[in-house]
Amino acid sequence: MDRGRLFFASCLALVTTSMVFSIRGDILDALGADFHLNNEQMGLVLSPAFWGFTLSIIIGGSLVDFLGMKRLLVLSSVFYIGAVLAIIFAPRPTAPVTPYYSDTGFLILYGSMLTLGLAQGLVEAVINPLCATIYAERKTQKLNVLHAWWPGGLIIGGLAAFAITNVMGLGPGVSAEQATLGWQVKLGLLLAPAVVFGLIAMQQQFPATERVAAGVSSGDMVRETMRPMFLLWFCLMWMTAATELGPDQWVASLITNLAGMQGILILVYTSGIMFLLRFFGGGLAHKVSPIGVLMLASIFSAIGLFGLASVSTPVQAFAAATLFGIGKAYFWPVMLGVTSELFPKGGSMAMAIIGGAGMLSTAFILPIMGEWYDRYGAAAAFRYVGVLPIILTVAFGLLFFYFKSRGGYRAIKIEGTEAA
Repeated sequence: MDRGRLFFASCLALVTTSMVFSIRGDILDALGADFHLNNEQMGLVLSPAFWGFTLSIIIGGSLVDFLGMKRLLVLSSVFYIGAVLAIIFAPRPTAPVTPYYSDTGFLILYGSMLTLGLAQGLVEAVINPLCATIYAERKTQKLNVLHAWWPGGLIIGGLAAFAITNVMGLGPGVSAEQATLGWQVKLGLLLAPAVVFGLIAMQQQFPATERVAAGVSSGDMVRETMRPMFLLWFCLMWMTAATELGPDQWVASLITNLAGMQGILILVYTSGIMFLLRFFGGGLAHKVSPIGVLMLASIFSAIGLFGLASVSTPVQAFAAATLFGIGKAYFWPVMLGVTSELFPKGGSMAMAIIGGAGMLSTAFILPIMGEWYDRYGAAAAFRYVGVLPIILTVAFGLLFFYFKSRGGYRAIKIEGTEAA
């Protein structure tokens, strides 16, 4: 087993997953115009990607020990390739179709978004328990480094989309044919990393998960996910993921309308902040306390989102985005890291359920944000989402003092029988 190559394949798979987010966010307006869909309808088109993500991460994560991590990671690569090609070649209507869901192009677009979500979920279902297994001695740190490549992929995808926009002259007044070719070229970029990580996975030997290696039964794994603290963590993941991923998917369009600039640059900028904090600050969570980091992240996220709701210039947009980028940086990896440390007997199932909760919440928030956008404007969409990190600040604050009263936060060893 070559854990360096396994970790590299995991990082590349996550890069592919996040490139989907940045590129898909950049082409939303062009897709909507090509398929004659409004913002709320585009929100509905995006939702199955997150439903698929949720379904495959939960089911895939539960079956990792039975089907094998290798098979699932290769299957993810195949799904990426198939979905991208289907969207690129989907037939587009010449005018709005009523009802819109009766259009063949819409149905293919909807199904392809679902397939993209399935591919993304399979990646998360595999790489999180794989990382926790091959780096069992420093789980949270390596999960932070691994998930640094989430914003890394957002940056790669965002900058590539920005470059193509400028090279192809895809600004205002561009012809419909050129706009179509533009979004197809951007989406086609996903094929390269999808093929590469699939080929690497096919050539590697994968280990048994930590839970299986330790002899923890499937029954104990299920019981671990029924504990009250785990159920609370499940609920908190809904809000942290909606705070991070909902605005991420809409920010390109929202900032373009609020600040008169290419909003994709804000996504690239905040992703850069996230990459640096996760890659180089992976050990911060345990120096401060994972719960304390999550509380501070919630505070920064709330201030950043309310700031984004009031911007009117690029300078204001970058200032507010700085706070939001700092805030959202630690949500996903620390939530997963704490899951692996407090509920180790839950194994891949526990991590899959938490990751699935994050994707499910995003599936709900995207069409809601789209409706807010259509009905109340771009600023309101940011402002309403900003309520979530306020609630999280209170919740993580209470948890911080709860753990402090018990002697502080401590990771649970898998051989132990008691958990925090």
